Parts: sequence; structure tokens; C-alpha cells
Amino acid sequence: MTDRYPDLDERELLREAAAAHSAAVRDLEAFLRRLPEVPDPADITEYANLLTREEQARAERQAAATAAGLELPSLGTEP
Repeated sequence: MTDRYPDLDERELLREAAAAHSAAVRDLEAFLRRLPEVPDPADITEYANLLTREEQARAERQAAATAAGLELPSLGTEP
């Protein structure tokens, strides 16, 4: 894999990924605040696009966290 930002350390990449994820979540929230009582097909399409963007940003944030050494054990397993 090619390093897109060779002069940035892993922590900075994680901060940038977290900021992108936060922005995606804010955009989704703004959409939900203006959502009409009865969504039309355009609303459903916009929601799908915003949700996809948020999920991709979350996955990128998690990958950046792992690369920065913030790998967590599974939260679903019992000791």
C-alpha cells in the first residue's frame, strides 16, 4: 500500500480520520433534523448516501486507529 501522506505520523492520520467521521455524522444528523414526516424517494436516496459515507468514514477511522496502535480486544467476548 502506498503511503498517501508520508510526512504525517499515524496519530495525525487518525485525527484526520476522526474529523472526517465527525463531519459525516454531523451531515447525517442535519439531514435527519430536516427530514419530513413522510420521506419521499429522494429523501431515502439521500439517507442511503449519507449513511454509506458515515459507515465508510467510521471504517477508515477504525483502520487509522489500529495503525496508530489503538487496537481494542473484541467487546463482545466474555473473559
